[in-house]
Amino acid sequence: MKFMKLGSRPDTFYTNEAVRSVSSEVTSDLIVQVKGSRYLLHKFPLLSKCLRLQRICSESPETLQHQIVQLPDFPGGTEAFELCAKFCYGITITFSAYNIVAARCAAEYLQMTEDVEKGNLVYKLEVFFNSCILHGWRDSIVTLHTTKAFPLWSEDLRITSRCIEAIASKASTHPFKVSLSHSHSRRVRDDVSCNGVEGQRQRPAAKGWWAEDIAELGIDLYWRTMIAIKSDGKIPSNLIGEALQIYASRWLPNISRRIKANREPAGSNSDSDSASEVTSKSRLLLESIVSLLPSEKGAVSCSFLLKLLKAANILNVSSSSKMELARRVALQVEEARVGDLLIPSLSSSSNTLYDVDIVLIILEQFMLQGQSPPTSPPRSKLGTERRRRSRSAENIDFKLQESRRSSSASHSSKLKVAKIVDGYLRQIAKDINLPLSKFIAVAETIPDFSRLDHDELYRAIDIYLKAHPDLNKSERKKLCRVLDCKKLSVEACMHAAQNEKLPLRVVVQVLFFEQARAATTGGKGTDLPSNIKALLASHNINPSKPPRALSTTTSIPGHDQWSTVSGLRSPKSRISTLRMKLAEDDDLDENDMNPDGMGRPSKFKGFCALPTGPKKMFSRLLSTNRNATEKS
Repeated sequence: MKFMKLGSRPDTFYTNEAVRSVSSEVTSDLIVQVKGSRYLLHKFPLLSKCLRLQRICSESPETLQHQIVQLPDFPGGTEAFELCAKFCYGITITFSAYNIVAARCAAEYLQMTEDVEKGNLVYKLEVFFNSCILHGWRDSIVTLHTTKAFPLWSEDLRITSRCIEAIASKASTHPFKVSLSHSHSRRVRDDVSCNGVEGQRQRPAAKGWWAEDIAELGIDLYWRTMIAIKSDGKIPSNLIGEALQIYASRWLPNISRRIKANREPAGSNSDSDSASEVTSKSRLLLESIVSLLPSEKGAVSCSFLLKLLKAANILNVSSSSKMELARRVALQVEEARVGDLLIPSLSSSSNTLYDVDIVLIILEQFMLQGQSPPTSPPRSKLGTERRRRSRSAENIDFKLQESRRSSSASHSSKLKVAKIVDGYLRQIAKDINLPLSKFIAVAETIPDFSRLDHDELYRAIDIYLKAHPDLNKSERKKLCRVLDCKKLSVEACMHAAQNEKLPLRVVVQVLFFEQARAATTGGKGTDLPSNIKALLASHNINPSKPPRALSTTTSIPGHDQWSTVSGLRSPKSRISTLRMKLAEDDDLDENDMNPDGMGRPSKFKGFCALPTGPKKMFSRLLSTNRNATEKS
């Protein structure tokens, strides 16, 4: 820390009955009042260096004893005035980064310039500020921090802007070329003690060494400093992101705890006002951090962005800041964890535990990005393009290859996001206040090809059904429409077949697909539990009898593959029983109507809910049953 000493006389200021005086053989003739304090001084030493005091004394009438000068708006208060007064008396004073701003503003106020006397206080402070303060890293930060007490004066004297420029220029400099902060200097000394001086010289310097030190600044000065650092263009965006994360972790801790405490009934109006002030300051701080986020993807982690989004929800920041955070999260949501997406909901219009709407916005933004055009030309034009090879065609091929790479990367991201969304659905499904529409909306944001299997989605549906036992038949059917039974594993199928909360149609679909899977695997069926075997036996399906294997030499159309499953060609009694169960399950609810207001017959609706294979199979079975009835 740099410092400057001026003067040689010992300090002779003393206090007597709330009046500050200076020991002297000459009788005092000037009283100066500064913010409630009185100073009994002498005109000659002060007026010889302070042009403002000269003008005030010349304009006011003289009295027999003391002339009184009032300075109510003096910058820096009594401490700064006393520094200037001691300089006039030649008393020894010390200036450093902690008091140079107050002294500089006070000297400017008293007009202690070169026009009054050569080598006056303003000149000496400017030389010390430019040659020492701005050359030191720690001195620049401390000085900038002290300008907060004198914002207008510091701006007019360009103290603030010069400190910011000095800090920004040093942030991109090698740390061994600047006077480092205490924290980083301590880390350097520890490295030297462990690895030796030579090892420390060979070791590359930490790139973000400046972030912790400037985190001491208030948000207004920090914002201006970070803008200067970013505009310099020498600091990578990932280091800017790390610096913002350090600042946020220092100034935004335990937000939810503080806001919860603020929401409790306050004991007095002053407590309520202070709590509101804390909230507004935190809101301003968060919005400023959002405005400083680098535009490059990956500059900050997705986890950090989601933490900011949680804080934004708690602090009720502007909708523009929330949307900006949601857009940035969408760019890298494949890096998120399920716990990061559990953003608490504090909306008065919703009783849900988590803010599902903001997650829907994130997922919709994610699905909108990465849309690439077709990666291959139409087949009819392939021959023409092969015959007309040119440099432009080669460029087109290169672009097509690049688009294929971006498309495949987007596809892999969607696979990751699908797993995250299914895990998120399992968590929010436990909320008893979560509407069915929002659960389905989240599930449907992911395209079908992104879910390689539906086991996690089935678990989420099962949890939702248990947490919402009051769902009617129509709502349970609507919920299960997002489930693809073909993508369930054997274990999930076994669980679904025993799940009493599922609609019977879903259970039947699961059994059909399980039988089809057994047929395609060469007759190796699944060892089902006894209750599932009993259900199959009620339809005269023998699970212990392996189904007939598919022919490897004959090509079977896709709609006929169900007819190769053993046990599905049932006689009249079995078809009647199955039709009765489906009809019983598929009774129309009062509100289950088509958009045109016409109710759909239950049998037709049952066929639409089944896959293509079972539909064809049921058509054949029902026609066989109809013919047998007509003959009888």
